[in-house]
Amino acid sequence: MKNKVFVAISGGVDSAVAAALLKKDGWDVTGVFMKNWSDLEYGIREQCPWEKDLEDTLKICKELNIPHKTYNFEKEYREYILENFFNEYEVGNTPNPDVLCNKYIKFDKFLEKAKEDGADYIATGHYSITKNGKLYKAKDSNKDQTYFLYRLSKEQLENCIFPLGNLTKDEVRNIARDSSLSVAEKKDSQGLCFIGKVDIQDFLKSRLPEKEGEIIDIQKNKAVGKHNGVWFYTLGQRHGICIGGTKEPYFVAEKDIENNILYVIEGKKNKHLWKNTIVLKDLHLIDKNTDLNKCNLTATIRYRSPDTQVHFQKKNKEYVFKFKEKQWAPAPGQSLVVFHKNECLGGGLIAKAN
Repeated sequence: MKNKVFVAISGGVDSAVAAALLKKDGWDVTGVFMKNWSDLEYGIREQCPWEKDLEDTLKICKELNIPHKTYNFEKEYREYILENFFNEYEVGNTPNPDVLCNKYIKFDKFLEKAKEDGADYIATGHYSITKNGKLYKAKDSNKDQTYFLYRLSKEQLENCIFPLGNLTKDEVRNIARDSSLSVAEKKDSQGLCFIGKVDIQDFLKSRLPEKEGEIIDIQKNKAVGKHNGVWFYTLGQRHGICIGGTKEPYFVAEKDIENNILYVIEGKKNKHLWKNTIVLKDLHLIDKNTDLNKCNLTATIRYRSPDTQVHFQKKNKEYVFKFKEKQWAPAPGQSLVVFHKNECLGGGLIAKAN
């Protein structure tokens, strides 16, 4: 009997090719569209791409001659992803919804529901590699999405397949063309996970109030402008500060949430923006038995940034990572992801940096 695999098909070329490859390899494939968003509440209904994505998903399943299912996780997406998103911005952090969506929706709720419906495994179009419950970087370094998968567990990885891990994006496009898939030339999705391309400030304003406050040059210790709410900004941000007349552009250097003060600094190379010691407020290990003290580690603090050699130390209840090279503008709420060679060991959320 063939193994059954439920493939999360989003309506894009990557997930379509993942399903095509698994079918070609002899799997019993079912395509699943996850409907996680369709709300009017946040004032961006016209931006939501889910209807077109569902239409494309149905077409893909027809082209591949595989059955189709739709799972609705809107309630869970709101509870685990959106509420966290707004809450984190409100206290001054910069969350990454894609990381949480993978942890709670794609590889938890979807996996659980697929198993209930008879699947042996689930699969997605992520560019990453998993083997024996371990997670590795993809062949295509420009598309590698391991950064967004670091919060998965060994058990979750043992139940999922990433068919695109050893392919480049160009190879995926070519397979889609050779398979006569209608989405072969469809552009990659952008923006918030499952929501689409939206203006972050406009989205946040649907829940967080605007409140005028001072912008202070942290070196000169003087006010240089006004902002509309410190929670709308992130460390290292350049656009949206709207202050001209300086030799170099201003960047967000610090935020005082309690007093609604935004501190800025001139120039990207300014020392106030570069840190080499980062403290995490939590630490997730894919394999709970991993001893970070016994590994030669590298780490990154943002998607597509190169890994840098790092030293790990646990001090009291804090997880401290000291980088060999200083890192630019680590933002609380973002993720630090840890690697040993090409293997992703896990990571955590940035609490502070110095």
